[in-house]
Amino acid sequence: MSPEHLAVTMFVGVLVAVLIGIPLFLALGVLGLIFGILGGWAPMVYDQFISRIYGGVMANEVLPAVPLFIFMGAVLTQSGAAEKLFNAMYRVLGGIRGGLAICTILLCTLFAATAGVVGATETTVGLMALPAMLKRKYNVPLACGVICAGGTLGILIPPSVMLLLYGPIAGLSVAKLFIAAIIPGFILSGLYMLYVFILCLVKPEYGPALSKEERAEVPLLKLLGEITLYMIPPLFLVFSVLGSILFGVASPTEAAAVGAFGAVIVAIGYRRFNRHVLYDSAIQTLSITTMILFITVGAFMFSGVFMALNGAKYIGGLVIALPLGKWGLLFTMMFVIFILGAFIDWIAILFIAIPIFTPIAATLGFDPLWFAMLVCVNLQMSFLTPPFAYSMFYLKGIAPPEVTMGDIYRGVVPFIGLQIIGLTLCVVFPQTILWLPRIMM
Repeated sequence: MSPEHLAVTMFVGVLVAVLIGIPLFLALGVLGLIFGILGGWAPMVYDQFISRIYGGVMANEVLPAVPLFIFMGAVLTQSGAAEKLFNAMYRVLGGIRGGLAICTILLCTLFAATAGVVGATETTVGLMALPAMLKRKYNVPLACGVICAGGTLGILIPPSVMLLLYGPIAGLSVAKLFIAAIIPGFILSGLYMLYVFILCLVKPEYGPALSKEERAEVPLLKLLGEITLYMIPPLFLVFSVLGSILFGVASPTEAAAVGAFGAVIVAIGYRRFNRHVLYDSAIQTLSITTMILFITVGAFMFSGVFMALNGAKYIGGLVIALPLGKWGLLFTMMFVIFILGAFIDWIAILFIAIPIFTPIAATLGFDPLWFAMLVCVNLQMSFLTPPFAYSMFYLKGIAPPEVTMGDIYRGVVPFIGLQIIGLTLCVVFPQTILWLPRIMM
């Protein structure tokens, strides 16, 4: 079998392995080992494995930022700020139809900028917002869809773990990716809120307004004071951390370390920092980081052998040869990523598909930063697209028994459509992605 055919078989093999339930890191690492031997490099496979661990992973200067940002987000989400903000914001916005749902999206947007991962954002906000909306007779699918869609912003709005991994894989600046993700993230958040507002105008029973009595329980000035107190410190920390990266003052890892320390200070200031918060934050950080690093090691092994077999060049050549034209090929790549996102983990897609698609996009003349952000917005949809939609499972894990998976499925469908609209806007108007990086860097 030729090296190119081995590469194609290798690519198909990892997709099949993941679909039948083999852990991703094991599928990537073992297939890399097997096909490295089949490719005739048996004596070098072990050296390749070791060099990938030490040269590709441990020597990477960006990856240490991953656990630090995760820790920062974990501490901030347990600082009590989210609870206080939600209690104040929903009384301020509760007078409009759908106000609770809009408040939920706003809070998800704010805490997406602290968490970096979907699970932390969604569970933190969902534990407060879902009971509040159900108590006030909100449409159950709408309540579920709002939380799931809002939670997915955690993987796009910086400091996003996905962007931290994407940069080294595609050879792009993490700082530029952070800047480029800001406007698309806010576009999606705005689309979600606009949809809720219009829907509740047309169908008022979907999002009843709070009574005047409930809104008057706490004076407006006190509510505004609480919003300021519990919003400003976390956002100041996040903007300081991101600003130091964006303006070249600190590397992502250095900024993440300062952010982790600052999160502890904020939690202490809110009198919510104790050994239980520290323990829970450390365990969450360890769990997510270990998963990512194991997958990264396996992926580096897989990609090393795949590239040695000329897999990316061969498959890329086949794709470019398709008689679809420049924009037809872009649509094809986006469609493939969308379909893959419904069945396999976003980390696997990054390590498997991006080394193939990035050179194709460059050959077609697409801006690499623009293309990268299209992929990231697309991958955000993977958290909502069944059957393996993580956001839906996160919500089901914290929802009361009366909320069914059917409610959650029905709730996310409109928001998948909104994400497609957001992706389309980024395609049609490239400046939504490229304008901010160009003026800031």
